Amino acid sequence: MIQIRKSTLEDLPVLMDLYEHGRRIMRDSGNLRQWTGGYPSAELVTDDIRKGNSYLCVEEGGRAVGTFVFIPGADPTYARIYGGQWIDDVRPYATIHRLAGREDARGVSAACIDWCYARVPNLRADTHRDNRILQHILRKHGFRYCGIIYLMNGDERLAYQKL
Repeated sequence: MIQIRKSTLEDLPVLMDLYEHGRRIMRDSGNLRQWTGGYPSAELVTDDIRKGNSYLCVEEGGRAVGTFVFIPGADPTYARIYGGQWIDDVRPYATIHRLAGREDARGVSAACIDWCYARVPNLRADTHRDNRILQHILRKHGFRYCGIIYLMNGDERLAYQKL
């Protein structure tokens, strides 16, 4: 069973290793353009921890198997959606960002989504068009495709919501 807890600054090396696992999974599945150029950086991950938004997924026995960022409240990049619409654009929501797990771990995504949904039953997430794995995971766990959003740097992302 996977336990979820807030990340601490002492977890930073473990988190960075988990993000490296996530990059390898992306590359091995043909997603060559997401999480490039050192993203997510240690500075960004440190900021996530300091804001209280970074979480660590730990198996029985203490092995860290995954990480994600959970942010309750409005995400400015979700204010405008193109080619569709949010299922619910009125009630408060939370966003899942930067989900990553080890290649040899199972159940990380399910544990993350279930944990987040238990806290805020209106979730949003977005992913790169080439991230077919996350698109499948989101649909499998009840998210519906809603349209396209653009990040602050102008990059396109496919947007999903689960109610």
